[in-house]
Order: sequence, then structure tokens, then C-alpha cells
Amino acid sequence: MKRTTFIIPLILFVSFTTIFSCNEPRKDATENQASKVKLIHENDGYHLLVNGEKFYIKGAGLEFGNMQSLKLHGGNSFRTWRVHNGKQSGKEVLDEALKNGLMVCMGLEVGRERHGFDYDNVALVKQQYEAIKNDVLELKDHPALLMWGIGNELNLRYTNPKVWDAVNNIAKMIHELDPNHLTTTMLAGAGKENIRQVLERCPNLDLLSFQLYGDIVNLPQYLKESDYNGAYIVSEWGATGHWEVAQTLWDRPIEQNSHEKAMAYKERYEKIIASDPKQCIGSFVFLWGQKQERTPTWYGLFLESGEETESVDVMHYLWNKTWPENQTPRLLSLELNQLNAFNSITLTEGQDCTAQVKATEPDNDIMHYRWVIHKEVHREHESDGGDFEKDPDIILDFKKKGSTETIQFKAPKAGEYRLYVYVSDDKGHAATANIPFLIK
Repeated sequence: MKRTTFIIPLILFVSFTTIFSCNEPRKDATENQASKVKLIHENDGYHLLVNGEKFYIKGAGLEFGNMQSLKLHGGNSFRTWRVHNGKQSGKEVLDEALKNGLMVCMGLEVGRERHGFDYDNVALVKQQYEAIKNDVLELKDHPALLMWGIGNELNLRYTNPKVWDAVNNIAKMIHELDPNHLTTTMLAGAGKENIRQVLERCPNLDLLSFQLYGDIVNLPQYLKESDYNGAYIVSEWGATGHWEVAQTLWDRPIEQNSHEKAMAYKERYEKIIASDPKQCIGSFVFLWGQKQERTPTWYGLFLESGEETESVDVMHYLWNKTWPENQTPRLLSLELNQLNAFNSITLTEGQDCTAQVKATEPDNDIMHYRWVIHKEVHREHESDGGDFEKDPDIILDFKKKGSTETIQFKAPKAGEYRLYVYVSDDKGHAATANIPFLIK
């Protein structure tokens, strides 16, 4: 996941004035029948064409997520961050996508300067080019391929503009080898200077992709300031980033609960993504799965257990204009000793503690409660730009069946912790919230 100041915690486009035909990969397609993808510009704006039919991206970031559920909830595509994800080859990902009627924006991993890649090293740049060329040759004729995403947030804390020369050379090579698919690159944020540099140095890109979280509300202004009038995707967007929220007095980010996030997803999609049918051709919501980044619940639309959060309900509604038949519990509040996260709760070792959660169930299903206390992520282990982050240690894990909304516990030894609650309905859905607290 990525961001502006980080954002992964992005680029997709939506139109709420016109319902586009969401064409699927041809059911009679074989692996040597490439889908033909074009970008056209008409009086009402830019459109993707897949095999001659308009295709509006209703997508998600999905690397190890559930493709069947994405299709079931109305998605028509997903993006990856790399060809080989460590569990599946690129071809295996595309094969599974085809079986599920989904198209894929295939990510091509390009070295990042912040990870030590040197774009002054001609031999290294050439080696990367050849490796990507091999991937393109292998996958270019797959019918589930939608487009190529060349690199992810290469502008995040970079200094060497030669990275864009490398991106442009890759895009040029792709167009020579693969006339059927488009090229883009995923930018952290939508800053005027970043857009200018990419447009000047990457004329072979077909469109741009932007990744923003809370800052997505400023995307229309950023586009206006940059004078960019081409097509774009919001390739990452979702929950407000951990760098964008209020902090405790000891500088730990305060996470929104799952209901607050769901309402933010709905507002951001309707007011920003869907409100620009002229340039935006769709979006990929982040993340159709689960990951640890500051917390195990911050960015994923699913929990580690596989349960769906309320944000999945919202995406179902946005993609289908109807709510799912069975909906997720809605978490209203979480308090620890009658205080909330914004009170910067400080306790003493061994102190008696009481936590209480309030939630509602739209379908009147029975709710169950699980309470967990994690240590906070060690500051030296905090990830950057969505990189891998180790799961924090669990020191309490308690599950109550039935209607009990409270838990009592003794404050642990000195340190920084976070109390989580999970409210589930036995139908594959769960609401979540957490409170950071400090033990002196």
C-alpha cells in the first residue's frame, strides 16, 4: 500500500452519471487470444475499450486476496504490484483471474531508489529492462491482461530523474512487443512537479495512475494545478493513512473504526472518483485482502481471519447500486475506562481496566466479541511506503460468544499497547476498532 506522504495508503476512475458495460474476458478465449485494449477520447471524456466494448474499472488491489469474492461483489478487475508474488507466477494469477471473469492490471516491479536501486548504473538498469521484457513476452497474449503497471510509487523519496527514462524505455518496449495493451505508472500522490516530470520524460505512457488516501479529497485541485488533461486511474485509495490522522501524546496514530472507514470509502468514491467521468477511467480500492501496517486492521477490507469488513459492503453498493443481502455489523464506539483513543489513555501496571464496545447488526444476527491486546509495532520496525511489517506480539486474546459487550483485564507491564475488538456475525463479516494505550 502506498501514499502521498507515503500514500500507499493509488489510481482509479468512476462515473456516476453513466453505467458502463463491464466487459469480461471472452469466455471462448484461449491463452493465445489477447484481449485488445484501447483508450479512446470522445466528447464525454476518456474510455477504455476491451475487445470493442467500454470497460469502466471497478477494481481492487489484490495480491493474495479472494478473486471469487471480488467478482461476487461486483468487481471486474484487480491490480498487482509485481509479476511473481512469491506464491503464484504471473501466468497463474492471470489464469485464475480468467476463471473468475476478471481483468488484471499486471504490475511490473521496477527498482526504487529508496530501496537502493541506482539509476546511474547502466548495467543494472539494462538487467532490469531485460527481466521485464521476458515477463512481457510471456504474458502479453493472455486474455485476462488489461494493462501494464510499470513500477509502484517510484516518486516516493527519489532524487534521480533517470528513473523516468527507465520507465519510458520499458513502456516503449512494451508497445513494440504488445500492441494490445496500455501502459501506466503508479504515482504516490498527484503533485504538480511529479506529474510534470513524468509527462516530460515518459511520452510512451498511455495514462497516469495516482495513489492517495485521505488526501484524495484534493485530487481535483492537484489535477487543475498540474494542467493534466489526460486519462487517469486512482490505483490506490482507501482508509485515511496513518501519517494523516491524529496521534496520541506519545505519537501513535489513532485509527478510525470500521464503520467510520466505510463511510469515508463511500464519500471518497462518490465525491472524487465517480464525479470525474471525463478523465477518470476507474479505480483500484486498497486492499482486497489483509496486511499489517501499523495495525493488522488499518488498510485491508478483510481481516486476517478472512471476514469481510463494512467497507466491502460499501464497495458492493458502489459497484452495483444495491447493498449486499447480508450486511456487516456496524461498530459505533469503543471505550477503555470510559475514555476513547483521543484521550491518550495512560495506565499503571496492574490497574483494573474495563473496555466496552457498542455495535449494531443490520440483519439482527447474533454478534460475537473477540478482544485482543497487541504490543505496538517497535518504532525501528515500522514499515515505509507499504513495505513488509512484522506482526506485533499478542499478549491477550479473548473471545466471548453471545451479547457481552465488555471485558475486564489487568493492565500489563510498562510499554505501549493497543486494545482491539472484533464484532462478528457468524456470516463471514466483522466490525473492528482499537485504542492505543500507554502503561507507565
